Amino acid sequence: MKLGINGVGFGPRVKIDIEWIRRAESLGYDSVWTAEAYGNDAVTTATWIAAHTEKIKIGTAIMQMPARTPAMTAMTAATLDQLSGGRFILGLGPSGPQVVEGWHGVPYGKPLTRTREYITIIRQILERERPLEFHGVHYEIPCRDEGVTGHGKALKSIIHGNPGIRIYTASISPAGLRCAAEVADGVFPMMMSPARFDELQKPHLDEGFAKAGGGKGLDDFAVCPGVSVIVTDDFEKASMPVKMGLALYVGGMGARDKNFYNDYVKRMGYEEAAVRIQDLYLDGKKREAVAAVPDELVDEVHLIGTRDAIRDKLAAWREAGKKRHVDTMTIGANQPEALELVAEELL
Repeated sequence: MKLGINGVGFGPRVKIDIEWIRRAESLGYDSVWTAEAYGNDAVTTATWIAAHTEKIKIGTAIMQMPARTPAMTAMTAATLDQLSGGRFILGLGPSGPQVVEGWHGVPYGKPLTRTREYITIIRQILERERPLEFHGVHYEIPCRDEGVTGHGKALKSIIHGNPGIRIYTASISPAGLRCAAEVADGVFPMMMSPARFDELQKPHLDEGFAKAGGGKGLDDFAVCPGVSVIVTDDFEKASMPVKMGLALYVGGMGARDKNFYNDYVKRMGYEEAAVRIQDLYLDGKKREAVAAVPDELVDEVHLIGTRDAIRDKLAAWREAGKKRHVDTMTIGANQPEALELVAEELL
Protein backbone atom coordinates (compact mmCIF):
# COMPACT_ATOMS: atom_id res chain seq x y z
CA MET A 1 0.00 0.00 0.00
CA LYS A 2 1.16 3.53 -0.79
CA LEU A 3 0.57 6.56 1.39
CA GLY A 4 -0.52 10.05 0.44
CA ILE A 5 -1.22 13.25 2.36
CA ASN A 6 -3.54 16.20 1.98
CA GLY A 7 -1.52 19.19 0.82
CA VAL A 8 -3.96 22.06 1.25
CA GLY A 9 -7.02 22.84 3.31
CA PHE A 10 -9.97 25.17 2.91
CA GLY A 11 -10.18 28.53 4.64
CA PRO A 12 -10.04 32.31 4.18
CA ARG A 13 -6.38 32.15 3.15
CA VAL A 14 -4.45 29.58 1.13
CA LYS A 15 -2.19 27.57 3.42
CA ILE A 16 0.45 25.13 2.16
CA ASP A 17 2.99 23.81 4.64
CA ILE A 18 5.89 22.90 2.36
CA GLU A 19 8.05 21.67 5.25
CA TRP A 20 5.27 19.31 6.30
CA ILE A 21 5.02 17.97 2.75
CA ARG A 22 8.79 17.57 2.54
CA ARG A 23 8.69 15.67 5.84
CA ALA A 24 6.16 13.26 4.33
CA GLU A 25 8.33 12.98 1.24
CA SER A 26 11.33 12.01 3.39
CA LEU A 27 9.25 9.39 5.23
CA GLY A 28 8.38 7.67 1.96
CA TYR A 29 4.90 9.05 1.31
CA ASP A 30 4.08 8.54 -2.37
CA SER A 31 1.74 11.43 -3.13
CA VAL A 32 0.36 14.78 -1.98
CA TRP A 33 -3.09 16.01 -3.00
CA THR A 34 -4.70 19.39 -3.52
CA ALA A 35 -8.41 20.17 -3.74
CA GLU A 36 -10.95 22.84 -4.61
CA ALA A 37 -14.54 23.69 -3.73
CA TYR A 38 -15.48 27.37 -4.11
CA GLY A 39 -12.33 29.13 -2.95
CA ASN A 40 -8.74 28.18 -3.73
CA ASP A 41 -8.21 26.17 -6.92
CA ALA A 42 -6.48 22.80 -7.11
CA VAL A 43 -4.10 23.60 -9.97
CA THR A 44 -2.21 26.61 -8.58
CA THR A 45 -1.66 24.80 -5.29
CA ALA A 46 -0.47 21.65 -7.09
CA THR A 47 1.96 23.73 -9.15
CA TRP A 48 3.34 25.42 -6.03
CA ILE A 49 3.90 22.07 -4.33
CA ALA A 50 5.51 20.56 -7.42
CA ALA A 51 7.96 23.46 -7.58
CA HIS A 52 9.02 22.92 -3.96
CA THR A 53 9.39 19.12 -3.91
CA GLU A 54 11.53 16.57 -5.70
CA LYS A 55 10.13 13.04 -5.58
CA ILE A 56 6.60 12.99 -4.25
CA LYS A 57 3.76 12.75 -6.77
CA ILE A 58 1.28 15.63 -6.94
CA GLY A 59 -2.40 15.02 -7.60
CA THR A 60 -5.64 16.96 -7.70
CA ALA A 61 -8.47 15.57 -5.63
CA ILE A 62 -10.34 17.02 -7.34
CA MET A 63 -10.40 19.38 -10.32
CA GLN A 64 -14.04 20.24 -10.97
CA MET A 65 -14.94 19.21 -14.51
CA PRO A 66 -17.75 21.73 -15.12
CA ALA A 67 -15.34 24.56 -14.23
CA ARG A 68 -13.00 23.84 -17.16
CA THR A 69 -13.26 22.57 -20.70
CA PRO A 70 -11.70 19.14 -21.25
CA ALA A 71 -9.10 20.74 -23.52
CA MET A 72 -8.08 23.21 -20.80
CA THR A 73 -7.71 20.36 -18.34
CA ALA A 74 -5.64 18.34 -20.81
CA MET A 75 -3.37 21.36 -21.39
CA THR A 76 -2.97 21.84 -17.65
CA ALA A 77 -2.24 18.15 -17.03
CA ALA A 78 0.30 17.92 -19.85
CA THR A 79 2.09 21.07 -18.68
CA LEU A 80 2.21 20.06 -15.01
CA ASP A 81 3.31 16.55 -15.93
CA GLN A 82 6.26 17.85 -17.93
CA LEU A 83 7.30 20.53 -15.43
CA SER A 84 7.14 18.08 -12.51
CA GLY A 85 9.13 15.38 -14.26
CA GLY A 86 6.17 13.03 -14.67
CA ARG A 87 4.87 13.36 -11.10
CA PHE A 88 1.38 14.64 -11.83
CA ILE A 89 -1.84 12.64 -11.27
CA LEU A 90 -5.04 14.09 -12.69
CA GLY A 91 -7.96 13.76 -10.28
CA LEU A 92 -11.37 14.82 -11.61
CA GLY A 93 -14.90 15.06 -10.30
CA PRO A 94 -18.31 16.39 -11.34
CA SER A 95 -18.74 18.27 -8.04
CA GLY A 96 -22.39 18.82 -7.07
CA PRO A 97 -25.34 20.84 -8.36
CA GLN A 98 -25.04 23.49 -5.64
CA VAL A 99 -21.47 24.38 -6.59
CA VAL A 100 -21.73 23.80 -10.34
CA GLU A 101 -24.88 25.83 -10.88
CA GLY A 102 -24.65 28.18 -7.89
CA TRP A 103 -20.95 29.03 -8.18
CA HIS A 104 -19.74 28.25 -11.69
CA GLY A 105 -23.07 29.19 -13.24
CA VAL A 106 -23.32 26.28 -15.68
CA PRO A 107 -25.86 23.44 -15.87
CA TYR A 108 -25.02 20.35 -13.83
CA GLY A 109 -26.24 18.14 -16.65
CA LYS A 110 -25.56 14.41 -16.60
CA PRO A 111 -22.48 13.91 -14.38
CA LEU A 112 -21.60 10.39 -15.50
CA THR A 113 -22.06 11.22 -19.17
CA ARG A 114 -19.88 14.28 -18.63
CA THR A 115 -17.22 12.13 -16.93
CA ARG A 116 -17.08 9.65 -19.81
CA GLU A 117 -16.93 12.38 -22.45
CA TYR A 118 -14.43 14.47 -20.48
CA ILE A 119 -11.93 11.64 -19.99
CA THR A 120 -12.34 10.45 -23.59
CA ILE A 121 -11.48 13.94 -24.88
CA ILE A 122 -8.49 14.30 -22.53
CA ARG A 123 -7.07 10.96 -23.61
CA GLN A 124 -7.50 11.87 -27.29
CA ILE A 125 -5.62 15.12 -26.74
CA LEU A 126 -2.77 13.44 -24.88
CA GLU A 127 -2.47 10.66 -27.45
CA ARG A 128 -2.17 13.14 -30.39
CA GLU A 129 -3.12 10.50 -32.95
CA ARG A 130 -5.28 12.93 -34.90
CA PRO A 131 -6.77 16.45 -34.65
CA LEU A 132 -9.39 16.61 -31.93
CA GLU A 133 -12.99 15.99 -32.92
CA PHE A 134 -15.72 14.94 -30.54
CA HIS A 135 -19.51 14.90 -30.77
CA GLY A 136 -21.32 14.13 -27.52
CA VAL A 137 -24.05 15.26 -25.17
CA HIS A 138 -21.98 17.81 -23.23
CA TYR A 139 -19.20 18.56 -25.69
CA GLU A 140 -19.20 19.32 -29.41
CA ILE A 141 -15.70 19.89 -30.80
CA PRO A 142 -15.28 21.86 -33.02
CA CYS A 143 -18.16 23.87 -31.59
CA ARG A 144 -21.36 24.12 -33.63
CA ASP A 145 -23.54 25.98 -31.14
CA GLU A 146 -25.62 29.00 -31.98
CA GLY A 147 -23.50 32.10 -32.38
CA VAL A 148 -20.30 30.39 -33.58
CA THR A 149 -18.32 31.93 -36.41
CA GLY A 150 -18.01 28.68 -38.30
CA HIS A 151 -14.23 29.05 -38.41
CA GLY A 152 -13.55 26.44 -35.71
CA LYS A 153 -10.93 23.93 -36.77
CA ALA A 154 -10.00 20.51 -35.42
CA LEU A 155 -6.56 20.91 -33.81
CA LYS A 156 -3.80 18.72 -32.44
CA SER A 157 -2.01 19.68 -29.23
CA ILE A 158 1.24 21.59 -29.74
CA ILE A 159 2.67 20.11 -26.55
CA HIS A 160 3.42 16.38 -26.73
CA GLY A 161 1.56 15.22 -23.66
CA ASN A 162 2.04 11.94 -21.85
CA PRO A 163 -0.76 9.47 -22.72
CA GLY A 164 0.17 7.56 -19.58
CA ILE A 165 -0.94 10.30 -17.17
CA ARG A 166 -3.12 8.58 -14.58
CA ILE A 167 -6.69 9.87 -14.36
CA TYR A 168 -8.73 9.30 -11.19
CA THR A 169 -12.31 10.30 -10.43
CA ALA A 170 -14.13 10.98 -7.18
CA SER A 171 -17.18 8.87 -6.49
CA ILE A 172 -19.12 7.04 -3.80
CA SER A 173 -22.37 6.22 -5.61
CA PRO A 174 -22.84 2.79 -7.26
CA ALA A 175 -23.19 4.36 -10.72
CA GLY A 176 -20.18 6.61 -10.13
CA LEU A 177 -18.03 3.69 -9.01
CA ARG A 178 -19.03 1.73 -12.12
CA CYS A 179 -18.14 4.72 -14.29
CA ALA A 180 -14.76 5.17 -12.60
CA ALA A 181 -13.87 1.51 -13.07
CA GLU A 182 -14.90 1.69 -16.72
CA VAL A 183 -13.11 4.84 -17.89
CA ALA A 184 -10.59 5.93 -15.24
CA ASP A 185 -7.40 4.62 -13.64
CA GLY A 186 -8.51 5.09 -10.06
CA VAL A 187 -11.17 6.41 -7.71
CA PHE A 188 -11.38 8.52 -4.54
CA PRO A 189 -14.05 6.94 -2.31
CA MET A 190 -14.98 9.12 0.65
CA MET A 191 -15.69 7.48 4.03
CA MET A 192 -14.29 4.09 3.10
CA SER A 193 -14.51 1.21 5.55
CA PRO A 194 -11.48 -1.03 4.94
CA ALA A 195 -13.29 -4.12 6.21
CA ARG A 196 -16.38 -3.63 4.01
CA PHE A 197 -14.89 -3.12 0.54
CA ASP A 198 -16.50 -6.34 -0.78
CA GLU A 199 -19.89 -5.00 0.28
CA LEU A 200 -19.72 -1.28 -0.49
CA GLN A 201 -17.36 -0.85 -3.46
CA LYS A 202 -16.27 -4.08 -5.12
CA PRO A 203 -19.55 -5.17 -6.78
CA HIS A 204 -19.91 -1.83 -8.56
CA LEU A 205 -16.24 -1.63 -9.54
CA ASP A 206 -16.39 -5.16 -10.93
CA GLU A 207 -19.32 -4.17 -13.14
CA GLY A 208 -17.34 -1.23 -14.48
CA PHE A 209 -14.26 -3.38 -15.11
CA ALA A 210 -16.40 -5.85 -17.05
CA LYS A 211 -17.78 -3.05 -19.22
CA ALA A 212 -14.27 -1.74 -19.88
CA GLY A 213 -13.11 -5.18 -20.97
CA GLY A 214 -9.52 -6.11 -21.70
CA GLY A 215 -9.06 -7.87 -18.37
CA LYS A 216 -9.16 -4.61 -16.41
CA GLY A 217 -9.28 -5.07 -12.63
CA LEU A 218 -7.97 -3.96 -9.26
CA ASP A 219 -4.38 -4.85 -10.20
CA ASP A 220 -4.23 -1.82 -12.51
CA PHE A 221 -6.77 0.41 -10.77
CA ALA A 222 -6.07 2.65 -7.76
CA VAL A 223 -8.56 2.95 -4.89
CA CYS A 224 -7.49 6.01 -2.88
CA PRO A 225 -9.57 6.74 0.23
CA GLY A 226 -8.97 9.71 2.49
CA VAL A 227 -8.49 9.00 6.21
CA SER A 228 -8.12 11.44 9.11
CA VAL A 229 -5.49 10.37 11.65
CA ILE A 230 -5.38 11.91 15.14
CA VAL A 231 -3.27 10.54 17.99
CA THR A 232 -5.12 11.35 21.21
CA ASP A 233 -6.28 10.13 24.61
CA ASP A 234 -9.52 12.08 24.24
CA PHE A 235 -11.59 10.61 21.39
CA GLU A 236 -14.61 12.80 22.08
CA LYS A 237 -12.69 16.07 21.83
CA ALA A 238 -10.43 15.03 18.96
CA SER A 239 -13.28 13.69 16.86
CA MET A 240 -15.21 16.97 16.86
CA PRO A 241 -13.56 18.52 13.75
CA VAL A 242 -14.02 15.21 11.93
CA LYS A 243 -17.67 15.12 12.93
CA MET A 244 -18.07 18.70 11.74
CA GLY A 245 -16.82 17.66 8.31
CA LEU A 246 -19.07 14.60 8.20
CA ALA A 247 -22.09 16.66 9.26
CA LEU A 248 -21.37 19.16 6.48
CA TYR A 249 -21.22 16.47 3.81
CA VAL A 250 -23.95 14.15 5.10
CA GLY A 251 -26.25 16.99 6.12
CA GLY A 252 -25.59 19.93 3.87
CA MET A 253 -23.66 18.96 0.75
CA GLY A 254 -26.68 18.74 -1.50
CA ALA A 255 -30.44 19.07 -1.40
CA ARG A 256 -32.68 16.97 0.84
CA ASP A 257 -33.54 14.66 -2.03
CA LYS A 258 -30.11 14.69 -3.73
CA ASN A 259 -27.14 14.18 -1.44
CA PHE A 260 -24.69 11.46 -2.51
CA TYR A 261 -22.94 11.42 0.87
CA ASN A 262 -26.19 11.02 2.77
CA ASP A 263 -27.20 8.14 0.50
CA TYR A 264 -23.82 6.47 1.05
CA VAL A 265 -24.02 6.69 4.84
CA LYS A 266 -27.45 5.07 4.63
CA ARG A 267 -25.96 2.21 2.59
CA MET A 268 -23.35 1.83 5.31
CA GLY A 269 -26.16 1.05 7.75
CA TYR A 270 -26.53 4.43 9.46
CA GLU A 271 -29.86 5.35 7.88
CA GLU A 272 -31.50 6.77 11.00
CA ALA A 273 -28.44 8.89 11.78
CA ALA A 274 -28.18 10.10 8.17
CA VAL A 275 -31.78 11.30 8.18
CA ARG A 276 -31.37 13.03 11.54
CA ILE A 277 -28.08 14.73 10.57
CA GLN A 278 -29.61 16.07 7.36
CA ASP A 279 -32.82 17.25 9.03
CA LEU A 280 -30.89 19.11 11.70
CA TYR A 281 -28.35 20.59 9.31
CA LEU A 282 -30.90 21.85 6.80
CA ASP A 283 -32.97 23.31 9.65
CA GLY A 284 -29.96 25.43 10.61
CA LYS A 285 -29.14 23.37 13.72
CA LYS A 286 -25.56 22.66 12.75
CA ARG A 287 -24.28 22.06 16.28
CA GLU A 288 -26.96 19.45 16.87
CA ALA A 289 -26.18 17.88 13.48
CA VAL A 290 -22.53 17.47 14.48
CA ALA A 291 -23.60 15.86 17.77
CA ALA A 292 -25.77 13.41 15.82
CA VAL A 293 -22.80 11.94 13.91
CA PRO A 294 -22.29 8.47 15.44
CA ASP A 295 -18.96 7.65 17.06
CA GLU A 296 -19.19 4.29 15.30
CA LEU A 297 -19.20 5.95 11.86
CA VAL A 298 -16.15 8.06 12.73
CA ASP A 299 -14.34 5.02 14.09
CA GLU A 300 -15.15 2.93 11.02
CA VAL A 301 -13.68 5.30 8.44
CA HIS A 302 -11.05 7.33 10.35
CA LEU A 303 -8.18 6.68 12.77
CA ILE A 304 -8.61 8.55 16.04
CA GLY A 305 -7.26 7.31 19.35
CA THR A 306 -4.13 6.36 21.23
CA ARG A 307 -1.05 5.12 19.39
CA ASP A 308 -1.87 1.53 20.36
CA ALA A 309 -5.50 1.91 19.28
CA ILE A 310 -4.48 3.31 15.90
CA ARG A 311 -1.93 0.51 15.44
CA ASP A 312 -4.70 -2.02 16.04
CA LYS A 313 -7.02 -0.28 13.57
CA LEU A 314 -4.30 -0.09 10.94
CA ALA A 315 -4.34 -3.88 10.69
CA ALA A 316 -7.57 -3.67 8.67
CA TRP A 317 -6.01 -1.09 6.33
CA ARG A 318 -2.89 -3.22 5.93
CA GLU A 319 -5.04 -6.18 4.95
CA ALA A 320 -7.01 -4.02 2.51
CA GLY A 321 -3.73 -3.05 0.88
CA LYS A 322 -2.65 -6.68 0.52
CA LYS A 323 -5.93 -7.48 -1.23
CA ARG A 324 -5.56 -4.44 -3.55
CA HIS A 325 -8.73 -3.00 -2.04
CA VAL A 326 -6.66 0.09 -1.31
CA ASP A 327 -3.82 1.37 -3.49
CA THR A 328 -3.14 4.66 -1.70
CA MET A 329 -4.32 5.69 1.75
CA THR A 330 -4.41 9.49 1.83
CA ILE A 331 -3.79 10.82 5.32
CA GLY A 332 -5.34 13.94 6.74
CA ALA A 333 -3.23 14.87 9.76
CA ASN A 334 -1.50 17.81 11.41
CA GLN A 335 0.55 15.93 14.01
CA PRO A 336 4.10 14.75 13.22
CA GLU A 337 3.47 11.67 15.37
CA ALA A 338 0.43 10.75 13.28
CA LEU A 339 2.37 11.11 10.03
CA GLU A 340 5.23 9.03 11.41
CA LEU A 341 3.05 6.37 13.07
CA VAL A 342 1.23 5.50 9.85
CA ALA A 343 4.50 5.40 7.91
CA GLU A 344 6.08 3.11 10.53
CA GLU A 345 3.15 0.69 10.38
CA LEU A 346 2.42 0.61 6.66
CA LEU A 347 5.63 1.40 4.78
